[in-house]
Parts: sequence; structure tokens; C-alpha cells
Amino acid sequence: MCGIAGIMNLQHADQIDSRLLQHINRLQRHRGPDDEGYYFDEWVGLAHRRLSIIDLSGGHQPLFNEDHTIAVVFNGEIYNFNALASELKQLGHQFRTLSDTEVIVHAWEQWGTDCLSRFRGMFAFALWDKNTHTLFLARDRLGKKPLFYTVTPKGQLLFASEMKVLLAHPDTDCTLRTEMAEEYFMFGYIPDPFTAYRNIFKLPAGHALTLQPGSQISPFQYWDLAAPASELTWHQTQESLIEQLREAVRIRMVSDVPLGAFLSGGVDSSAVVALMSELQSNPINTCAIGFNEARFDETRYARQIADRYRTTHQAQQISAQDVSLIEVLGRLYDEPFADDSALPTFLVCQLARKRVTVALSGDGGDEVFAGYRRYRFHLAEQKVRGMLPSSIRQPVFGFLGQVYPKADWAPQRFRAKTTFQSLALDAVDAYANTLSKIRYQDRQSLFSSGYRHKLSGYTGHEILRQHALNAPTDDPLKQVQYLDFKTWLPGDILTKVDRASMANSLEVRAPLLDHQLLEWAFRIPSKDNIRKQEGKYSFKKALESYLPEDILYRPKMGFSMPLAHWFRHQLQPMLHEQVLSPVMLDSGFFVPEQLKKMITEHTSSQRDHGVALWSLLMFAQFLGRQAP
Repeated sequence: MCGIAGIMNLQHADQIDSRLLQHINRLQRHRGPDDEGYYFDEWVGLAHRRLSIIDLSGGHQPLFNEDHTIAVVFNGEIYNFNALASELKQLGHQFRTLSDTEVIVHAWEQWGTDCLSRFRGMFAFALWDKNTHTLFLARDRLGKKPLFYTVTPKGQLLFASEMKVLLAHPDTDCTLRTEMAEEYFMFGYIPDPFTAYRNIFKLPAGHALTLQPGSQISPFQYWDLAAPASELTWHQTQESLIEQLREAVRIRMVSDVPLGAFLSGGVDSSAVVALMSELQSNPINTCAIGFNEARFDETRYARQIADRYRTTHQAQQISAQDVSLIEVLGRLYDEPFADDSALPTFLVCQLARKRVTVALSGDGGDEVFAGYRRYRFHLAEQKVRGMLPSSIRQPVFGFLGQVYPKADWAPQRFRAKTTFQSLALDAVDAYANTLSKIRYQDRQSLFSSGYRHKLSGYTGHEILRQHALNAPTDDPLKQVQYLDFKTWLPGDILTKVDRASMANSLEVRAPLLDHQLLEWAFRIPSKDNIRKQEGKYSFKKALESYLPEDILYRPKMGFSMPLAHWFRHQLQPMLHEQVLSPVMLDSGFFVPEQLKKMITEHTSSQRDHGVALWSLLMFAQFLGRQAP
């Protein structure tokens, strides 16, 4: 795993400032502490930071073709590189290294932009073809590896693995986007292709960009999740699922450095560890993070799997004292990021790095096999929508949503306000309501009239609506899974894991997000993924000979922190100090009295605003870093 960066002159040839590129590239040294490399000509400068994983002695980057007319800097892994190298050698290409990176330059020579369809892996890379003065940027299908870019007023394209590199360039426009706060407080992150900044963009997952001097910046999509050509029968699913997953795990176990796995005690990471144990004779190195609050702690389940598969296991407990890392978290993401599991994710990466350089994770199981509780709720709501015309449903449930009390303190079955609000909406807006860190009506109360005026009616729902137009199916479950693949997965889950792992110079691989496995799993009928109110049903049934029942069928806990409790006790001073700081109260985004009210209601246990307050705390830290 690595970091890449670069500069391209878009209008005319000129000398690239080599000292500046070296300086800003070193801001992402944590992504690649083992080596650095550069390439310069009159059109481009390429920069690389290397974390050595494959071909430790021969994988220095930039890496070139035979006559040094094509150069590449690459972040990620191409898991099928050996097969591709064999094919390319038969076609006459000469290889000088055993690195997966070299496959990219020869694949470009042979197939051009179509080379992307042949790569199985996670990647973000920049390739310069000196023969045609072409810069080719690409990001993997699901967005596991990040790539940011901007254009300066002086006509240079800047790109990098982390936004901090671009922000350090003196010509970067650091003006904030008007819409970013609305999107952030809805999603908890800022979805692709946008960032917090008006003129800095993310290259979306499954997209690439080809540039020549004088050309326009126009990313193109090279992959999307397609409608299944046919559905799998139950027998086909159960017969093939484990073999599909085993192959995804196997190809991710190739490494020239120590390798292990995260083991949370949940279904997905336990499944990965079980199959790793089949494929490796030596004990697997596993690690887990837990909490000293029992209802948030899964380490006993992780220990159960570790004992069953005889892994070399280590575990660590988190307490409120570990929130001293909050400031560190804010700096990792370079823009507001509200997933509170970022803290335990950082710590589990830190723990893993003590023994290994590569770790396999269980990320993606809930998205691929429909494990989230919100999927079941969405299907239940869709049944009601299908029974009632909108002319009845909208006014009736809209009224009930207004008058029903907010009951954060009550058992889940009595918290009907959100359900009533969702039933008054169409499917996409209702799912947006379910996803929101702070729901639409609450955002309207939180935001100042001045900021709402600047938004001119815009909401983050628009992003989901645009993606919904491209959904490949009208199946209600697969539609919302598709929305998650476009927003939640690259914007939250994969961003969190990339920054947390790279901050600790650790490479994380996610077998459950193998694109071939995903395309196969998308053929599983929705009725087989959610059955009898059990999410991931087909996945769990296939794993019954590998995992005990209390791992497979216990209620899902997730990987979040006991925020509500901490904000009423140890973190209460931090809330007052940062959420009610001058930079927040004077920002123009908020109604100051509403901020004070939320803190008072939460700390007095009248309401549970834990998620919203964490989002505000992270936003306060972001704004604080913008101050001159």
C-alpha cells in the first residue's frame, strides 16, 4: 500500500517544481514509509511513497516500461498480476521485476484504457505515456483506494492519495463548498465526487480520467454493478458461496511480509479467519478491539473464534481515556467525517501493525449479503407503500410523524416517529431519512436561516436520487444495496479503513468486496438474503459448518462507541468547549441556541443526541483547522 501524487501542466510545457512536489508528497509519508521516488519531464511530475508488500527489492516506483516512455505510480494491489504477467509475456512484453505494479504499464501498452477490465484488485494509479502526452488516472471499482484532484488557477492539475497533499500546494483553492455542511450532516461524510472544498474533487469509484494538454477534465465510468442476467437458485447459492469466498480470500493472502486478520467476533471477520485457517498451515495472527462497557464489547466472541481456529490472538480494550485520539482522527480525514467507529478502527490497525504489515478484514459482508437492519426496515416500509396510494399515505403518515413524540428513551418498537416520517416519503427519500446522521427536519432546525438561504432548497437527498436513476434493477432491496455501493461504502466504510490503516502503515484487504464475488452475489435473490427477518440469511446458512450458532445468529452489535454515556460524563467538557466554540457559533452555519439546546437535552438525559453531537464535534474540529 502506498501514496501517490503528481502535477501536470494542462496548457503548455514548463518546468515542474520538483522541490515543491517532494515537499507535499512527504506529507503522506505514513502511507509509504519504506521508500520514495519521483519522475519529472516538461509536462508532468510523478511522486510515490512506498509501503513494501510484494517484491520488496524490485518494486521501486515510478516504474517504467522497456524504453522508459511509460511511467506509473500505483497505490494498491493487483491480485491476478501473475496471470496477467504470463499473458503479457506471451504477447512479447519484457518484465524486469516481480512486482504487480509492472503489469500496469504493459497492460496499458497492450490494451489501453481497457486494461482496467482485466485488473482484479484495489488500486488508484497515475500513468504517464510520454509518446502521446497522455496522463491516465484510475480508481478501483468499489473505491477502496482514494484519489483526489484539483486544477489550479495557473493551469496545473494536482492529484494525490490524500487531500492534505493538495491543500499544502500554494496554488490550491481552499474555498469551502456551500453544500458541504448539508451533505455532511446528512451522510456523516461528503459523498463522491465532492469534497468539503469547492474546487477539489474525488475521482469516483469505478471511474478513470484520461488527460492530454489542452483537453477537458471529464472522468468516465468503466465499471458499474449490472443487473443480474439470471438469479441463482438456493441450491446454487449454497453449493458455490464458500468456494467463491475461499478464492477471494486465497488471492489476498499473497504477501512477502507478515499477514494477519481483524477478528471482531462478528460473522464477516469470523468467516474470513475460518477460511484463512484452511489455506494456511501456520496460526493466523488475529486482533480485536473491545470496550470496557459490556454491551458494546464483542471481544469474548472474537476469543471464541480465535480458540476454535487456534489463531495467535491479541485484544485491547478502549475506554473514554482513548478519546485523546480524537484530534488525531480529525487530521486524518482532511474534511469532516462522522463515523464514530473511526476511533476503534484506528486502534485495531495500530494493534495489528505490531505484528503484521497486511491484514484481511470482514468489510463488505453487510452490503454484499444484505445484513443491515435498515434493509429489513426498508422492505417492511415498502410493503406499506405498496398497499396505500400516495394521496392517502403522505398526509396520514406525515401528520402522524409530526405529532408522535420523539422517544429516544423507549424500546425500539415504540420509536415510531421516524417510521411514520419515512412512510410519508417515496422510497429514495425514505432511505435518505433512514441513513441520515441528523434527519432533514432536525437539520432545518439546526441550520441558520442564512445558511438555508444559501442552499436554495438543495438537500443531500439529491445525491441519492441521482444514483437511484442508474440503479440496474427495480428490486427494492437491491436498489438500496446499490445506493450503498455508490455512497456509504466508498464514502464511509472504505474511507475510514483506508485512512486508519495508512496512518499506521498497514495494508488492509477486504475479500468480501472482491468485485467478482460481488457480481456473483448480486445474483442471489433478495428473498434468500433476508428471510424470516434474518439478514445475510444465505451467507449465514452457508457458514453453519464453519461458525457456531451464537456467532451466526446473535443480534448484530456493530463497531461503534458508547457515545451517549461518554458525552454525559467524561466528554461533556469537550462538547461545551468545542461545539460551543466561537468558530462554531460564528460560522454562519448554525442557530447557536439550537446547539446549546442539544447539549443540554443530551447531558440531562432528556434526549439521546449522541450521534448528532459526535458529528458536530468532528465538524467543529474541521472548522478549527480552517482558521488562519
